[in-house]
Amino acid sequence: MALANLTSHPEIFLLGLMDDTDSHPLLFLFFLSVYLLNALGNLSMVMLVRFNRALCSPMYYFLGHLSLVDVCFTTVTVPQLLASLLHPGQAMSFQACFAQMYFFVALGITESYLLAAMSYDRAVAVCRPLHYSGVMTPWLCAWLVVASWIVANLHSLLHTLLISALSYPRYAPVPHFFCDMMVMLSLATSDTSSEENAIFSEGLTVVLIPLLLVSLSYAHILVSVLGVRSASGRCRAFSTCGTHLVVVSLFFGSVLSVYFRPSSAYSASYDRFASVVYAVVTPTLNPFIYSLRNKEVKGALKRGFRCRAVPKAV
Repeated sequence: MALANLTSHPEIFLLGLMDDTDSHPLLFLFFLSVYLLNALGNLSMVMLVRFNRALCSPMYYFLGHLSLVDVCFTTVTVPQLLASLLHPGQAMSFQACFAQMYFFVALGITESYLLAAMSYDRAVAVCRPLHYSGVMTPWLCAWLVVASWIVANLHSLLHTLLISALSYPRYAPVPHFFCDMMVMLSLATSDTSSEENAIFSEGLTVVLIPLLLVSLSYAHILVSVLGVRSASGRCRAFSTCGTHLVVVSLFFGSVLSVYFRPSSAYSASYDRFASVVYAVVTPTLNPFIYSLRNKEVKGALKRGFRCRAVPKAV
């Protein structure tokens, strides 16, 4: 059944984060606070990178784009989560559901490739510091970002078309707070084996390739750092990469646990928890882990606040 033919099945019902039908105002306030913190942190990072000349290195260029992806990533799902916490069982058309799934998958894949680009940037900075500016040129950085967006949107379009071609029941309660690929596959009434195989093989390309690039980058970093005789030098090298590695582990670990397992092992409660980790928690932590622990970003923030605090001379 093609996406255009979904008009005979006008609505699905998102049951939300919890299994009951009660409203949860305290959880609503918690996730609203997290979302506002996410928007504040990521948009501040975007503005800092865009308008502060001191933050013009490739690392901050990637951070700015990652922050933009993160705020869009959470905006795709968190408003629906907030609505479901106050009013469980929200009705949603199939067209809106697949549109949400398309943007969620596209932004998630873009994030994975940006994380791979950032790990490559860190590997060049640690392993080839004298050639850093010659390798990480503005053209290469821009090409890596554009390629991430193009590859992500093409794969997301393919996944959405494959899943929308399945048949679904007229009444489709969804034990989730947004329309996810694995959720829609579990709801389908037609045979999903070919779609699962296609999505699995495509998923190997769009998830495992960036994960492999991250692993290779950190293998080179580890070899270079172990060759440094100075303990302080090793600590400085690890400090520039340790926080990135933590977020990479959170993001890829939760994604792999959800999407790379058979549909027979599908668990609604586990998928909702894992989805909160990579769709809400990790994008919120990113600007603080990557940026606010950095002396240059702290200095840019202090200069910005100082300029606002000092009145202009008449």
